[in-house]
Amino acid sequence: MTLRIVEVSEPEPQTRPACPSVPVCAVGSLDDAREFWLQYATFTLTEDDADDRRVVTVDSLSSAVAELRARVQRWPLAASVCDDVLRSVDPTGPTLAGVMTESLAYSTLQGGPEFARWLAERGPATMPHIPDPVLVERDGNTLRLTFDRPQRHNAFSTDARAALLEGLAVAQLDPSIDELVLAGNGPSFCSGGDLAEFGSFADPASAHLARTRHSPALVLDELAMRLGPRCRAEVHGQVLGSGLEMAAFCGRVVCRRDAVLGLPELSLGLIPGAGGTVSVTRRIGRWRTAYLVLSGRTIDAATALAWGLVDEIS
Repeated sequence: MTLRIVEVSEPEPQTRPACPSVPVCAVGSLDDAREFWLQYATFTLTEDDADDRRVVTVDSLSSAVAELRARVQRWPLAASVCDDVLRSVDPTGPTLAGVMTESLAYSTLQGGPEFARWLAERGPATMPHIPDPVLVERDGNTLRLTFDRPQRHNAFSTDARAALLEGLAVAQLDPSIDELVLAGNGPSFCSGGDLAEFGSFADPASAHLARTRHSPALVLDELAMRLGPRCRAEVHGQVLGSGLEMAAFCGRVVCRRDAVLGLPELSLGLIPGAGGTVSVTRRIGRWRTAYLVLSGRTIDAATALAWGLVDEIS
């Protein structure tokens, strides 16, 4: 069994394992929902309207469950590791601890068979060289950092990470900067990690050290603590994977109506690896974060606003 399905109205079980052996999806009407399953399940699916952050409303329970079963059956290791990490990370606790937990799990999956299968299916890839992947502009006390790989929907690369960190360091070191804006040129804010670069790491341990010692997530979190909503992400188009994860660290996220937001990493045999298990979970809870990962579904700007994933639609 790779996914356990329970009725949300089922009686509370006699034994309560702290961590289920597989992800648990509770389903059904919320009229008779048990608090235990709402809290314990990986997430709850219903056809009812629901404001509860532990619950996702779908058009058809049977279709949603069938889709989830198929995805979790194909990527059972990544699905279970995702559930484990989301249950382990305290989004109200120190960001560093959460990022470390996420990165160690991510590196474990990089050495696993599901990611190896994806790499084999993708085949050889060539990483294009695109100069100046992040534009850094200062206007008075405002620093604007703009992803500038529009021909690849601003897919996030090692070069882009280095350039972003350089720009963020300006805001870190200069206390006169009182506003930071993160944006993207072209049709999308950021479509996530550049898939052509995946698999180029020397080994999972070195990849973990690179992710955590050179982490835009930790710097964005630090700046958001200092600047609050004046640390702002302006997102549009594809806002996926690492793009969404980084934006969610900002004190305010302004979203255009054309945006689609999601966490597609499961289809690579991976989990979010740019701090999303912390940043996204802080905004929408572990249950809806798990749904985005396990389902692979994207949400529109209106849903993102209703969930609290973004703060404003422009």
